[in-house]
Amino acid sequence: MNTAAKTAAGSPSRAAAAGRLVLRRLGFAVPVLVIVAFGVFLLAAASPFDPIHQYYGVQIFDASAQDVAAVRARLGLDDPVLVQFWNWFSGVLSGDLGISRSMRQPVAQVVAERLPWTILLATTGLVVAVLIAVVLGTAAAWRQGGWIDRFVTAIGYALEGVPPFVLALLSIAVFSLGLGWLPVAGLTDAGSAISIGQVLEHLALPALVLGVSQSPWLVLHLRQSLLSSLSEDHVVGARARGLGEGIVVLRHALPTALLPFVNLIGTRIPELVTGAVLVEEVFSWPGVAAAVVTAATAVDYPLLAILALVATAAVLLGSLLADVAAILLDPRVAADG
Repeated sequence: MNTAAKTAAGSPSRAAAAGRLVLRRLGFAVPVLVIVAFGVFLLAAASPFDPIHQYYGVQIFDASAQDVAAVRARLGLDDPVLVQFWNWFSGVLSGDLGISRSMRQPVAQVVAERLPWTILLATTGLVVAVLIAVVLGTAAAWRQGGWIDRFVTAIGYALEGVPPFVLALLSIAVFSLGLGWLPVAGLTDAGSAISIGQVLEHLALPALVLGVSQSPWLVLHLRQSLLSSLSEDHVVGARARGLGEGIVVLRHALPTALLPFVNLIGTRIPELVTGAVLVEEVFSWPGVAAAVVTAATAVDYPLLAILALVATAAVLLGSLLADVAAILLDPRVAADG
């Protein structure tokens, strides 16, 4: 059987393996999401904060004991945690995500208003991180032992221990307050309507910070993976045929090195979600970060549970997409997935 026939025969097999993997992961995701949601209710029940104080605010000092008791009963705050979880869970199954007590809005509305901005920031930051990793990781491996390699490696190891909010504060001090190139915070300038230009201008700095904060692991991993690829037989054979170094690195070694790199991107999704939340807080980006903080301090069960499920789903989806990409792109992956 020739190469084309083997490829044609192998592709459906890998596609079928990817399909089986998706079905298995979906079946695994359902109990995981239920356990995460229940864990949120248990943690909230153990919180030292009383939700009724967060609900009333300073007005609780003027409320009568009877009114407070009536509100507690109406919100179900005195019900056992299992009863509260079941009431919430049965509502979710029927399409009702509940009402956010801290924001006085339907949870679905809170998520719909904020989640798209978080997705925009996280996606842009991930693209920035991948571009940085591919360029610097390739350059460092290509010039192993040279000044570029030493510089990239040193910066990579140094940035691994720097939290995203520290990078955010430093970038504001330099690019916003010092040079005045980019706005400090928010989605638009004060009083300005939302427009593509305004959003892009305000997105640039937080996305760059998020991308840079996630790039060290990707850069160092791709560098090491590419160094390993450069010693493989097909790359050595390409050099022996007299091909130029650029063609050898970019067309023979780099594609092989990118396969494990794709898997690493999937494992970095939890850190990306955490970094996005921290960056949003520093830059007052109108995503889910403020809602997470508000829901946690107010012990807002319905909103806190949904936000936890959204974050968990993002992690599971990122891992799934990385594994599916590895199956579809890497012919060495076994057909049984």
